[in-house]
Amino acid sequence: MGPDALAVMLLDGAPRLLGISGLQGSGKSTVAVAMARLAGVRGMRAVSLSLDDFYLDHDARMALGREVHPLLATRGVPGTHDLHLLLSTLDALVDPSTHWPLAVPRFDKGRDDRMPREHWQQVDGPPGLVVFEGWCLGVPPQDDTELAVPVNELERDEDADGRWRNFVNAQLGAYAAAWARIDRLAVLQAPGWNVVRSWRGQGERKHAGAPRAMNDNELDRFLSHYERISRHALRTLPARADVLVALDTARTPVRITRR
Repeated sequence: MGPDALAVMLLDGAPRLLGISGLQGSGKSTVAVAMARLAGVRGMRAVSLSLDDFYLDHDARMALGREVHPLLATRGVPGTHDLHLLLSTLDALVDPSTHWPLAVPRFDKGRDDRMPREHWQQVDGPPGLVVFEGWCLGVPPQDDTELAVPVNELERDEDADGRWRNFVNAQLGAYAAAWARIDRLAVLQAPGWNVVRSWRGQGERKHAGAPRAMNDNELDRFLSHYERISRHALRTLPARADVLVALDTARTPVRITRR
């Protein structure tokens, strides 16, 4: 089953706001875009948006790194998004009183910064379908006792006192307000954390030559920021998913379970 076939399956009977969760490189953005395109073919106004598009801009994350913890200068984990902008955008997309058109933010990963407002996505009228995708959608915070032991060298060497991971975990709890706006959650379940390195590397090569594109060593360090929550997502999201799509290492769906 390819992305379009999976998109059709998720589109049939889709609610107003569908969440797609999956670890980095799992294909969630491809499926989300395909769903919006296919909905348009069926005569339905649809919009796809990503949690990634709501990252704080580069300067704001640098300030967060100086004021809270140096690791927060790297985008990705909860606390590095503009949660207020995310919530207001989700609400506006489903509010019949919204004044249209609505500008939806876009983030340029190659430049590691939010795009200028004139390059944001313009939504001309109320969509019948909103597809919202992200790497940690629906993930609950960990119990405080789970934060004591580092999961990798980054946490061991650069977060020895646990200050960064405790901050991130607390922020993840605040993201529950965004998860609550999702009517149905589809999860693209990776076979394990170890496959993410190759999946994410394929995506990073698309940005080769861009000012802030990552080489292999930088990518390994970058993914270390995600490892804790990613492993937690693999454990917890299957029980929370309305639709669970189990993937093999080639990102091919091998089993689909509906709740």
